[in-house]
Amino acid sequence: MGILEKISEIEKEIARTQKNKATEYHLGLLKAKLAKYRAQLLEPSKTASGKGEGFDVMKSGDARVALIGFPSVGKSTFLSLMTSTASEAASYEFTTLTCIPGVIEYKGANIQLLDLPGIIEGASQGKGRGRQVIAVARTADVVIMMLDATKGDVQRSVLLEKELESVGIRLNKPKPNIYFKPKKGGGISFNSTLPLTQCSEKLVQLILHEYKIFNAEILFREDSSADEFIDVIVGNRVHMPCLYVYNKIDQISLEEVDRLAREPHSVVISCEMKLNLDYLMEMLWEYLALICIYTKKRGERPDFSGAIIMRRAASVEHVCHRIHRTLASHFKYALVWGTSTKYSPQRVGLTHVMEHEDVIQIVKK
Repeated sequence: MGILEKISEIEKEIARTQKNKATEYHLGLLKAKLAKYRAQLLEPSKTASGKGEGFDVMKSGDARVALIGFPSVGKSTFLSLMTSTASEAASYEFTTLTCIPGVIEYKGANIQLLDLPGIIEGASQGKGRGRQVIAVARTADVVIMMLDATKGDVQRSVLLEKELESVGIRLNKPKPNIYFKPKKGGGISFNSTLPLTQCSEKLVQLILHEYKIFNAEILFREDSSADEFIDVIVGNRVHMPCLYVYNKIDQISLEEVDRLAREPHSVVISCEMKLNLDYLMEMLWEYLALICIYTKKRGERPDFSGAIIMRRAASVEHVCHRIHRTLASHFKYALVWGTSTKYSPQRVGLTHVMEHEDVIQIVKK
């Protein structure tokens, strides 16, 4: 029996098993086995030929955004609108067959946008270049899930989220707050800081034994489920923000547009009529958590022409490393103007956290 058949058997077993207190250990074991087989499925095959057309694109710019969705939802049209790259768009499915990069210039930042081929059902099992698409999506900072507004709910829940979940991409979910450390001896040490309703010590031990782990230290800091605990053990899960973008809103009623726009993490647009693209860029900037920082030389006005693009919660030390790798070692103090200070200018050290549109002047020893 191949891996795909084993996965199918376990999924059927989970579907027909009633969820109650008596079956929770059985379900926990099945989920652990399922996660193991799916991990094997994603490993590159040793028989694959060495040469072929490259799929992934070198990372560049200040952030990377992956554009995924079904065939013919408007991904290539969106890329052509937002960047100077022309991606072939046509009325038939699978127009895009490889990864096409483009660059969005927004608020001084260069955001790399990747137009990926359309995903089909069964992509996580390798159908229709699905594995390569998902592998590239894992390297992105934010995923834009492009959906057809006329059939968006079906596309979003049944297929795309399911396909991405099964390969370890967790969209808009925080990392489980569980401490886990394998050891060489001493058995399994299990503790929790609060009462657990979804996972018990016995279930945790059963899951660990399935992964052949017999010595470990575990501390639950939140009421996590068995699935979240398996994610922590596997350790290769990617938690990333996702924007659900509903295209073709010019083909549905105003009531339906209003309903979709009120869904969490959702934006409604029309590439054909160029509707709401500005708001989408504002939301994307927010989800990427980028900030602009301006520099200033002593006795001169701040340089507002070239911003340094950093991630939110970046410190003065991060700014120093971005300007020059040796600057932090010669750092004396910095003067900062902006919303991160109590007064302007404020004299700060390396650990001071910068905010959007702050101005910094660095003084060396």
